[in-house]
Amino acid sequence: MKIKSEKDFYSGLMFMAVGIAFAWGATTYNVGEGARMGPGYFPLMLGMLLTALGGFILFESLAVETIDGEPIGDWAWKPLGFIIAANLLFGVLLGGLPSIGLPAMGMVVAIYGLTIVSALAGDEFKLKEVLILGTVLAIGSYLAFIMLLKLQFQVWPTFITG
Repeated sequence: MKIKSEKDFYSGLMFMAVGIAFAWGATTYNVGEGARMGPGYFPLMLGMLLTALGGFILFESLAVETIDGEPIGDWAWKPLGFIIAANLLFGVLLGGLPSIGLPAMGMVVAIYGLTIVSALAGDEFKLKEVLILGTVLAIGSYLAFIMLLKLQFQVWPTFITG
C-alpha cells in the first residue's frame, strides 16, 4: 500500500503512539465506570480517542490521494528551540533555582518571560503585541488560578512582596 500523504501518515502514527501510551498508563489506576469514574478513566478514554483519531488519519493518508504526497520538510530548529526554551524559562522563573541562588520570580514575571521568548519563534516579532498578549495572559491566569481556583502560587517576585 502506497503512502499518499507523508504528513498525515506520520501524524497518525504519532497520535496512535501517544494514545496507546496514555491508555496503557491508565491501566495502572482504578478505572471505575461511567457513573463512578476512577483516576484512570479519563486517561483511558483520552488514549482510546487519540488512538482512534490516529487510526483514522493513518487510514486517510493511505486512501486519499494528494497532489504532491505532502512530504515532510526539514526540521524547524528555530521555533523548536525557542518553544522549549520558553517552557524551561517559565519553570525557572515560576519556581526559581535554589541551587544557583535564583529566587522564584512569581507567576506574572514567568508568564511575561514565556510569552516573549515563545513569540521569538515566529517569523515576525512585534514587542507591543507580545506585551499586550502577556498582560492579557497574566490577568487571565491571575483571575483563573488565584481568584477562582484559590491556588497558592507566588504571584510577584520575592523582592516586591517581601
